[in-house]
Amino acid sequence: MKKTYLLILAACLLWGPGSRAAAEPLKTIGTATAVSVTDGDTLILDRTVEGSNEVRLVGIQAPKLPLGRKGFKAWPLAGAAKAELEKLVLGKRLTLSFGGAPMDRHGRLLAHLHDEDGRWVQGELLRLGLARVYSFPDNRARVADMLKLEAEARAQRRGIWALRFYEVRTAETVAGGFNTFQLVEGRVRDTAKVKGTVYLNFGADWRSDFTISVSSRAARMFTKAGIDLLQLKGRIVRVRGWLKKRNGPMIEATHPEQIEITDG
Repeated sequence: MKKTYLLILAACLLWGPGSRAAAEPLKTIGTATAVSVTDGDTLILDRTVEGSNEVRLVGIQAPKLPLGRKGFKAWPLAGAAKAELEKLVLGKRLTLSFGGAPMDRHGRLLAHLHDEDGRWVQGELLRLGLARVYSFPDNRARVADMLKLEAEARAQRRGIWALRFYEVRTAETVAGGFNTFQLVEGRVRDTAKVKGTVYLNFGADWRSDFTISVSSRAARMFTKAGIDLLQLKGRIVRVRGWLKKRNGPMIEATHPEQIEITDG
């Protein structure tokens, strides 16, 4: 367990603070009281702050509930995540902070939350194993801290990390989970750059095996962080993101925090 933690800590240090965006401090925008909880990462405030009273806890993804979506089956521990968030925030005065883009396309505030004792709500859900890190290129503040908390929970098999539904997949076994959010780990067999897009290939046949793609725009973000993607050949890496079918299974990495080196 200690070795695993140190490897992931090293990865966080390598990928996380390497760019200014990831290191920028949070900007406090106000306080409000939580009056209801929608699911494990969404809540409603008693007043409007910066144009909205709905908050999506930025940087994490809790197990999902159907929320009226026809045919959608609740993810395991979705109810437990919602109940824990209710314990953490309902009726409590919360400080809201931005670390990047302030609002999503649904009009929800993308905020970090702290209670009156300074407890970080995102951090607590990750510590308990009731959420995964889920970051975006325009909202990267404190992701390195979140990755550490997630790694500790996973090593202790807390919450979701005790269930196969959320396990880290291998590059060889990930096929079939298309259009789902996955963590995938494996050894990079080869790297290539084609018309500005970088590909990390995990098998002998890029047409059918798992691949990570990085667009030319995203690749510049990696370069700015001091990361040479083409030098990852032979390394064991973990990537997180939405699994798509592009020839074989593929995850597109849009920012450095999506990829962790796990072989030291």
